[in-house]
Amino acid sequence: MRDAARSEELALRAAAGDEAALDGLLQEIRPEVVRRCGRFLPCREDAEEAAQDVLLQVARKITTFEGRSRFGTWLYTVVANCSRQKYRELKRRAAEQPVAIDASQQVDPRTTSVIAGSRVDLLEALERLEREHPHLVAPLVYRDICQLEYAEVAERVGIPLGTLKSRLHEARKQVRPWLAEAS
Repeated sequence: MRDAARSEELALRAAAGDEAALDGLLQEIRPEVVRRCGRFLPCREDAEEAAQDVLLQVARKITTFEGRSRFGTWLYTVVANCSRQKYRELKRRAAEQPVAIDASQQVDPRTTSVIAGSRVDLLEALERLEREHPHLVAPLVYRDICQLEYAEVAERVGIPLGTLKSRLHEARKQVRPWLAEAS
């Protein structure tokens, strides 16, 4: 709890232009940012790249943080956006430059992480949901991936709590069969 309060204070000072506070904030949030990016991206290197993007965005955009919501909530938005952007970039790069797989580098499915596979499946499902029902993405990401409280998600998305719950229910209903297909 003390760390969260410290981050909040550093974020407010950094938003006001305090460079030392910004440096302290970036150092303090880095491990949590890497961990949260890892919830989206199955490969540690990709999560670390996304985390660097997050820290860069925080440094560039901290002046837009007004303190009306918690800094952690604001940060989750940046993490989700940067992680999803990194995934799109990796997917685009893979499509542009298909690589022949060397038999010695093939992944043994018996040793591949189920969690890693499910994260890729989730990212694919989020991409599809964004194409088909873009208004359902933010509630699902904030509640089920970032694990924010319902009231915090409703505030962040800017909709009433009942509307949030309805959208979240619909998002889960849409995504569930897509994830089942992938397994």
